[in-house]
Amino acid sequence: QVQLVESGGGLVQPGGSLRLSCKASGSIFSIKTMGWYRQAPGKGREFVARVGSGGGTMVADSVKGRFAISRDNAKNTVFLQMNSLKPEDTAVYYCNIAPPAMEYWAKGTLVTVSS
Repeated sequence: QVQLVESGGGLVQPGGSLRLSCKASGSIFSIKTMGWYRQAPGKGREFVARVGSGGGTMVADSVKGRFAISRDNAKNTVFLQMNSLKPEDTAVYYCNIAPPAMEYWAKGTLVTVSS
């Protein structure tokens, strides 16, 4: 059974940066494509970025050029570096495999972009 724990969220001013982390327990991490997703207040959950087991990445158009995803297989951890944050990036951020599996959704970490 894989468990995921997100961390690193917080309050940041527009234009600021945050780095989110997702620590995974379980041996399947290194062979799975991992993703970040987010859910803004009053909206559905949306895809943000994914990283393959070999390191290949893809990010959503809405965050392209500002967000970057990476992983450290030795530490079972996936990261989301978020730069040039905008108020519309305010959301709860979740990690999961990609495509996501219902059983792996965790609590997420809240990112609030506000002055």
